[in-house]
Amino acid sequence: MPCRKERLCAKQWPCFLILLGSLCAGRAEYLRAPEEIGKILAAPRTPSISVNPARTHALLLEADGHPSIAELAQPMLRLAGHRINPRNNAERDLSLLRSVTLVDLASLRRTLLAFPAEARLGRPVWLGSGAWFAIAAVFPARVELWRGEVASGRVSPVPNLRLNAALGVAGAIVPAGPSSVYAAAIPKARGAPPQPPAVPPGPVTQESTGKASDTWTFQDMLSSPHDEDLFDFYATSEIVKVNLETGAVSFIGKPAVYRSFSLSPGGEFLLVQSLRRPYSYLVPSEFFPLETAVWTSQGKHVYTVASQPLADAVSMDGVRTGPRAVAWRPDQPATLVWIEALDGGNPRETAAHRDRVMTSSAPFHGVSELRRVQHRLTSIRFTEGGMLLAESQREKRWVRSTFVPSIGQPVVVDDRASRDRYRNPGDPLLETLPSGHRVLLRDGDFAWYSGEGATPAGDRPFLDKVNLRTLEKRRVFQSEEGAYERVLALLDREGSRMVTLRESPVEPPNLYLRAGGRRSPLTTYPDPAPRLRRVRQQLVTYKRDDGVALSFTLYLPPDYQPGSRLPTVFYAYPQEFNDPDTAGQVASSAGRFTLPRGASHLWLLLAGYAILDRATLPVVGSLETANDTYIEQIAAGARAAIDKAVEIGVTDRDRVGVTGHSYGGFMTANLLAHTDLFRAGVARSGAYNRTLTPFGFQGERRTFWRAPGVYTKMSPFFFAHRINEPVLFIHGAVDDNTGTHPLQSERMYQAVRGNGGIARLLMLPHESHSYSARESVEHVIAETIAWFDRYVKKAPPR
Repeated sequence: MPCRKERLCAKQWPCFLILLGSLCAGRAEYLRAPEEIGKILAAPRTPSISVNPARTHALLLEADGHPSIAELAQPMLRLAGHRINPRNNAERDLSLLRSVTLVDLASLRRTLLAFPAEARLGRPVWLGSGAWFAIAAVFPARVELWRGEVASGRVSPVPNLRLNAALGVAGAIVPAGPSSVYAAAIPKARGAPPQPPAVPPGPVTQESTGKASDTWTFQDMLSSPHDEDLFDFYATSEIVKVNLETGAVSFIGKPAVYRSFSLSPGGEFLLVQSLRRPYSYLVPSEFFPLETAVWTSQGKHVYTVASQPLADAVSMDGVRTGPRAVAWRPDQPATLVWIEALDGGNPRETAAHRDRVMTSSAPFHGVSELRRVQHRLTSIRFTEGGMLLAESQREKRWVRSTFVPSIGQPVVVDDRASRDRYRNPGDPLLETLPSGHRVLLRDGDFAWYSGEGATPAGDRPFLDKVNLRTLEKRRVFQSEEGAYERVLALLDREGSRMVTLRESPVEPPNLYLRAGGRRSPLTTYPDPAPRLRRVRQQLVTYKRDDGVALSFTLYLPPDYQPGSRLPTVFYAYPQEFNDPDTAGQVASSAGRFTLPRGASHLWLLLAGYAILDRATLPVVGSLETANDTYIEQIAAGARAAIDKAVEIGVTDRDRVGVTGHSYGGFMTANLLAHTDLFRAGVARSGAYNRTLTPFGFQGERRTFWRAPGVYTKMSPFFFAHRINEPVLFIHGAVDDNTGTHPLQSERMYQAVRGNGGIARLLMLPHESHSYSARESVEHVIAETIAWFDRYVKKAPPR
């Protein structure tokens, strides 16, 4: 029987009643969300900000928002973990900018920079003290290098130069002085791309030599010799030096697959990393053979730091052996610093020290050890007179930050469970030097820290000065109660001038300049959704039946009548914790502005639903065994949340739906399979058969062969016959996230359908793990509302 097509009216909410009148498969057109939602989606987003090193000017960076499906449908080669558009030789990047505005931070005068309308822009690179900046402009058929002059507010392209952004727009440009950059360019003599063989030259083979390797299930890997040739063709570039004032271009070195390059702070040397064959069909390019070398600034080889072989046996929590994170020390003219593993890169090996910090200075005749650390190093931040080392301990989910002065004893600045939000001191602020390198922002012995300010009453962002020698702490700023305001940038070392992002339940997010007790707006975006101001939100705390403290943010729709019980949607994302005290911490704020973005579940508020948002679903236990009771713990958490919402008097227990994305989609299917708490669910971009991620997933580090019972118990695929509530599966057709291959949703849908369940599968063309295209976003919103309207809002009493 042919499937009856039904159109969704974009202006009338009642039209949702007929949307899913037929569940048979068939060709469909994109649906439109209600007009009210469409207008909100089209509203501009609050920009991010980039302040120049002199702190005199800033650039307001407006993201592209939602590109069209036509943009996502551009050709795409999936090579070695990269998605490359062969037309413009750029990696697919959905975070590009649509506009850039120059702001004078003294007068607050704003100038919209005149980039072509069809260009999408990378993030700007400031040069010197900030009189010039460079930026990549991505066009459908090329990537250009553009230059901006702060004094005049003019921008223009560097003529006759095509950038190579195949390995990412972000790394294609680096500073090279007050008005110059180094950039990755398409080789002058490059010919036509390699063509696939008309007849296969032979089979494609892979071979294991008997060494265990518990690696992630990566996507978009090379799969043939032709793929290898394509990767070489599109990823090979030449390094060029460009004078932005004159437009002069000089070529440096020979063409190669350059992974990164950067100029030493003193300007004398280049640090260059390039990839070599043999390539792998199992791991992305970051694990390919890697050569790290020092050149003169003109391209002459000086010193080889390391020639590292293919690293296709790195364990899931492991690191590459040999030098990693090689970089210039920003506070010295020509000193390299890097990290080396002392445990073979394997966290399961016993070791008194897992990492050490190494260094070598020009003329690079020797290497010395700076310090050994007990756990895995995750970052090194330098400052005058010392360095800040951040470590992570896998077994206890613990983090530590230590200030190591050049003279004196180390001082532990942070030492806590990685998910202990209440004790989190925040992140250190950095400043950009004229060389383009970044160091800790200091005011004497004090460093600056900015954080979320988590408390049992919700988040209140803060700015602290912390003495790195005595740990004396001074709170300079904290968001007022009832609002949410966080510091984005300091404009002086004393903390008297700063840029903040402020919002409240009645104020849309906008950027402000704070100085001398006054707050001046840098942006004045209006409220694009006045009806949402009638939404009520409340932080709700409660306990699980075993005493673990939980919370959710309760949202009530604009026209809610007190005393009425509403259809309700439960949204969560489970997380693992070592102890119940940390698990019970509040992770929310009642001071936020309610404005859904993208395919958010919060759009259901405009359809009359109550939302239990960001409900905490902790899975408490040791790293090795927490998931043994995963099902029991998430079921108990969901039950406690619903009980609390019913107790408050807002939720109709017989009309509750559940939804989640990624690990939340996995949670959704499990709650439907193992409980009868919900009437329907929407599971997005999840992984439902954990035997397809056999070497670990999320916080699980046992392999399937070590814990087959856990993998089976946690996989809703094996319990599809128990799912007796309607479930809508949504997945991006080209999802590249590790572990959430589109096959997961396809097979889960077939399992539910084959067992007589009510299910629908929605595959979004050209979409990855998150949904980006305007057409895709509106379609997901429309289908989600219609699904819950049909199976939750109209559900009869049980």
